[in-house]
Amino acid sequence: MRFLGLDVGDRTIGIAASDGLLLTAQGVETIRRKSLEQDLTRLGELMRQYETEQLIVGLPKNMDGTQGPRCDIVRAFAGEVQRAFPSVEITFWDERLSTVAAAKSLIAADVSRAKRKKVIDKMAAVFILQGYLDSRG
Repeated sequence: MRFLGLDVGDRTIGIAASDGLLLTAQGVETIRRKSLEQDLTRLGELMRQYETEQLIVGLPKNMDGTQGPRCDIVRAFAGEVQRAFPSVEITFWDERLSTVAAAKSLIAADVSRAKRKKVIDKMAAVFILQGYLDSRG
C-alpha cells in the first residue's frame, strides 16, 4: 500500500505518491480540472494504479493557523472524494508554504518559469506528502 498526496486547487490537482516503504514522495502528475466527475475518475485510476486507500490532502491554512475559505473548498472536494470512494481514508495536512518551498526547489534546480508553472502543483503535492511521511517517524 502507498499514500497519495494531493494539492487541490481551482484549476489543477497536484498528485504525489509515496514509495512502497512509505519513506519518500515522488511527483506523479498534475490533473487539469475539467469537471468533478472527470477529476474523480482520474483520481480513482491513480488510486488503483498506486494501490492506495489513504490520501494526504493539503489543507491551505492561513499563516496564523486559522482556516479560511480555501480550506472550506478543499474540505468540500475531499467530501466528494469520500462519497465516491467510501473506503478511502483522508488525512488533512497543513500545507502552509508548500507551494513556496516547491517554487524555491524548482528555481534552485534552474527550471524555467514556463516549466515551473506546469509542475508546481505536482511538486507542492510532493512537499505535502513528504511532510506527512516524515512526521510518522
